[in-house]
Amino acid sequence: MRLCAWYLYGEKHRGYALNPVANFHLQNGSVLWRINWMGDTSPRGIGASCGMMVNYRYFLEETASNSALYLGSKQVRASQQVLALVAQFQQNSKL
Repeated sequence: MRLCAWYLYGEKHRGYALNPVANFHLQNGSVLWRINWMGDTSPRGIGASCGMMVNYRYFLEETASNSALYLGSKQVRASQQVLALVAQFQQNSKL
């Protein structure tokens, strides 16, 4: 889960999220909200994402500012759960 959080939050292509689904939602003003362990246990889900599923949350009053922040400054808005996983990854990573 820590690696997944880092992949979605920290891995970039030209400054934007490397994952195309994450990039789509973040461009539209969402918040990287929750990572669900074994949220998709279908054969496709296991093969594509090791069974993990991600929730993006849209706070309607914040979508415009979140989108502008992401597109302008390339900053990802994320929940405390995701940020905690990112911090754990960074502490334990040898990358």
